Amino acid sequence: MVGGGAGAGWQSDLERWLAPFLARLGHKARQRMCPPYVAGLIGPGDRKSIQPMAERLGLGTHDRLHHFVSAGNRNAAPLLEELARKADDLLGGDDAVPVVDDTALPKTGSASVGAAPQYASALGKRANCQTLVSLTLARGEVPVMVGLRPFLPDSRTAGPERRRRAGVPAEVQTPRAKPGIAIEEIDRLRAAGLRFGAVPADAGYGPSAPSRQAPSVRDLRWAVGIPRRRKACPADVARIFPAAGRGRPRRRHIPDRKSPPAEAVLAGAAWRSISWRRGTKGRPSARFAALRVRVADGPARRIGDLGNQHMPGEEVWLIGERRTNGERRFHLSNLPAGTSLRALAATVKARWVCEQAHQQPKEELGLDHFEGRSWAGLRRHALMTTIAHAFLQARRLTGAEGGRTHRGTAACARPARRPARHAAASVWPAQPTMPASQPKPRNQTSVRSAKVVLGPVRA
Repeated sequence: MVGGGAGAGWQSDLERWLAPFLARLGHKARQRMCPPYVAGLIGPGDRKSIQPMAERLGLGTHDRLHHFVSAGNRNAAPLLEELARKADDLLGGDDAVPVVDDTALPKTGSASVGAAPQYASALGKRANCQTLVSLTLARGEVPVMVGLRPFLPDSRTAGPERRRRAGVPAEVQTPRAKPGIAIEEIDRLRAAGLRFGAVPADAGYGPSAPSRQAPSVRDLRWAVGIPRRRKACPADVARIFPAAGRGRPRRRHIPDRKSPPAEAVLAGAAWRSISWRRGTKGRPSARFAALRVRVADGPARRIGDLGNQHMPGEEVWLIGERRTNGERRFHLSNLPAGTSLRALAATVKARWVCEQAHQQPKEELGLDHFEGRSWAGLRRHALMTTIAHAFLQARRLTGAEGGRTHRGTAACARPARRPARHAAASVWPAQPTMPASQPKPRNQTSVRSAKVVLGPVRA
């Protein structure tokens, strides 16, 4: 274990918190190097890549840290299972949500695993980057990252030869769509015993019918963004056999009306102004409307001059959002028919907290500082970053009074910025990046106060 230096209480806390992870590692060399790697991510410094961290930690050479994070093909499942258990202890429950999203790591070169021209959410445009599919367990305004899995784009610049050189395991060599990766991660978290309610996701995971149907067949509640032109029918749409003017009669049903776009379906709905949380500049609000619909994502049928049209599928909520800046968003959710409009709005807005969960590891823990090119290195660096983030959130959730834990009442403001440069090599920073105890900010909201309450929809 690493020792010495100022902040011994912080050191002791980290050693105790990492103990179950180290037991899962098994190998003694890995057990020795895991604590300094996590400490290097948490500590101060401009760069959180391997060589600068080794220098600040006083390790002499960076070879051992590099070997720990990049060498071998060991199974990450035990550490991921322990991370899910820790997250469940902190935030798990029926009112917790595992937010599905992805985050981009910009890259200048093309040799790193998964690096290719693709949409970078951090930049708001298409750029050369790596993409990680993320799952963030959130309860109210408190996020804990529980999964970061590399996405491998199927492109000429990131083809089979590149994946082979990067050491991508055979079982993940075939590129998978982001929704498929997200479902596998949700299955992993459920198998680990993580407790949660609805699964929110952004519009990148909503347009595909299989990506929406996969949670439904698992008896999961979900809420996903969709494009405004996604077609849907009213919930009372009927299936009919139209009379054939000539030729053989129809043998398959068709809907008795067209499927208009989502924005047209909600055009005449009753809209209400709803606020869903407390913010630094008051309570943010937007106007919402919701109707029960059947999404046009069933089997395709030819309907006269309209050509092939998709049949009505599962009955769900269509939720519209009109923001104060004029922007309009649309969502689908399979929450029960009796869910209130306020609860629907709270569910679709629950995913905002994942932006904070992406920002903090990048700005404070060096998530995007990894300079290796291998699959194993990127996956383990991301895993160590999520472990470090969970540890710091655990310290925030632990009150100063006798070590009592306050679930869901952690400060949600950004942590203090790290110093511009760490002048002298030391194993531990003088003060933790996120202090163990700090005054509750005015914009803090208890998770329990943000709990979704189901009830009838009111116009």
